[in-house]
Amino acid sequence: MEIERTELPGVLILTPRRFSDDRGYFSEVWNKETLLKEGIDLNFVQDNHSYSVDVGTVRGLHFQTPPHAQDKLVRCGSGVIYDIAVDIRQGSPAFGKWIGVELSAENGKQLLIPQGFLHGFVTRTPDAELLYKCSDIYAPDCDRAVNFADPELDIDWGISPDKATLSQKDANAPMLAELENPFYYEG
Repeated sequence: MEIERTELPGVLILTPRRFSDDRGYFSEVWNKETLLKEGIDLNFVQDNHSYSVDVGTVRGLHFQTPPHAQDKLVRCGSGVIYDIAVDIRQGSPAFGKWIGVELSAENGKQLLIPQGFLHGFVTRTPDAELLYKCSDIYAPDCDRAVNFADPELDIDWGISPDKATLSQKDANAPMLAELENPFYYEG
């Protein structure tokens, strides 16, 4: 597995090897033993599958607070998405900074997003599917969102905010500065 560090400490791009033949390919997308050797020690307890019909569907920016904060390993099972991670750990040298990575069924890349980061994505093709592992269960009382168009974050989603297809929750999400933020940088 190829592991690429990003400019956000702890956010990694994992690209599994593919073994191809005339039938297609096989790829091992997660192996605890392999990643332990790289210092990545996570125990995933929940798998999620998200399907979006239209191009320009934005989901996020989401996170969960302790005691159910989540690490996520995100990959695209069908289509193409632009995946975003934003550092919200107070005191972090990268606080408020974001990265975007194109994830597709074709490129096989995965984004590892630790606790203390916002996560969201926008679909770039119709019928896009996102598959992701979480290190803690979904807990509605810990579920939070930040407005994807927060001007302080200045994220380039590749679409005009008024063209985004959003849930009511995401459309009404507060700005980062309005949130009670439980995350601190421990660098």
